[in-house]
Amino acid sequence: MNELTMGRRERKKAATRKALADAALDLFLEHGYDQVGVKDIADAADVSTTTLFKHFPSKEALVFDEDAEQEAVLVSAVRDRAPGCSIPAALCEGILRIRSGAHSEDPRFAAFLALVEGTPVLRSYAHRMWMRHQAAVAHAIAEEIGAPDDDATCAALARFALEAPSIGEGHADSRERIRRAFDLLERGWSAEHGRA
Repeated sequence: MNELTMGRRERKKAATRKALADAALDLFLEHGYDQVGVKDIADAADVSTTTLFKHFPSKEALVFDEDAEQEAVLVSAVRDRAPGCSIPAALCEGILRIRSGAHSEDPRFAAFLALVEGTPVLRSYAHRMWMRHQAAVAHAIAEEIGAPDDDATCAALARFALEAPSIGEGHADSRERIRRAFDLLERGWSAEHGRA
C-alpha cells in the first residue's frame, strides 16, 4: 500500500468523523441531546451506526471531538512556557485559551456550551474527559522540574489546575475567578518549588 493511498484513507476517515460530529451537534442543538439517537446521527451523516461507533465509542463522545488537541495545549503550556513564567501561570493561560475556544467565533459555540451545561450526562462526561489529561500534565510538570514521574506535588498541581475551571462555571466573571484560583495555586507551588 503506497503513501498516497494511506493519505487518502486518513483524509476520508477525518471527513467521516467531522461529518458525524457536525451532524450530531446540529441535531443536538435543534432537538436536544436526549431526543436524538445514534441512528438519527448516522442517518444525517449518511453512514451506518456501525461506522459511527468505529469513530466514536459513545453518543457523548460525539459532542467532544477535541480531546487530543486540548491535551496537547496543556502539555505545551508547561513545556513551552516563556522564560520566567511559572508552571501554574502557564497552565492558567493554557486553560483560559482552551476555554475561550477555537470555535468561539462559531455562532453555535454559545449554544454548544449551554447544551453541555444543561445536559447532566454531557456535563459529567465533559468533566471526566477533561480530567483524563491529569496524568499527561503531571508527567510534563515532573519532567520540567526533574521530579520522579509519580511525584505527589506534580500530580496535585495537575489535578488542581484542571479543576480550576469549575470555579468559574456559571459566573459572568469566570475568567477572573479562574485566575484567582491559579493565584492560590501559584503561591503554594512557589512555596514548594520556587519559580518553576
